[in-house]
Amino acid sequence: MELIDITRELLSAPVFPGDPAPEMEAISRIAYGEVCNLSQLHACLHNGTHMDAPLHFFDGEADIAQADLSVCVGECSVIELSGALTGADLETKLPFCQPRVLIKGEVSLTQSAAFVLAQAGVRLIGVENQSVCSDQIAAVHRQLLADGIWILEGLDLSKVSAGTYLLMAAPLKIAGADGAPVRALLCKRQPSLNV
Repeated sequence: MELIDITRELLSAPVFPGDPAPEMEAISRIAYGEVCNLSQLHACLHNGTHMDAPLHFFDGEADIAQADLSVCVGECSVIELSGALTGADLETKLPFCQPRVLIKGEVSLTQSAAFVLAQAGVRLIGVENQSVCSDQIAAVHRQLLADGIWILEGLDLSKVSAGTYLLMAAPLKIAGADGAPVRALLCKRQPSLNV
C-alpha cells in the first residue's frame, strides 16, 4: 500500500487574496532554558489544505465539527482538467467517477458545474486552488454546500496521476468553525497477485 501526502505545508502554502497569512510564534524554547518547545499558531481556518463547512456560506448550518466523516474517507477519483469548468465539461467524466472527486489542475468551477456534480451524486469535491472558483465565489460555494457536497481546497496533486484512490481527509474538529485544516492522504492500492 502506497500513501501519497496531498497536503500543502501550512506556513508556505499560497493564501487566498485578502486572507491573513499563517504565522507560528514561539512561546518557549529548550534552547533558551525552557523545559520544552512550545509554539502558538495564528492562521485563518481556510489557509493551506482545508475543508469548508456549510457554515462558511450559510448562518446556522453545520460547522466543521459536524463534518460527515464517511464523506472524508473512501474511494475517490482524481481527474485532470484546467480552466473554467462548466457542467458540459464534467458530464462525460463524472459517470465514471467515485462520489469523491479531486481535480488536478488550475480550475474554476461554474454554477453549472456545481449542478452537474450534485446530479452525479458527488459528495466531496477537491481542488488544488485555494477556492473551487474564481468568479461567482459565493454562488458556487452555496450551490455545492446546499447540495450536500463538502469542499476540499488547497490540495497538492503534483505527484498524483489520474485514477482511483482511497482518500483520507478528515478536518480538525473545531466546534463553531466555518472550516478547518486537513491532512489529506491518498492510498494507491497495489494489485494483488493471484498465485
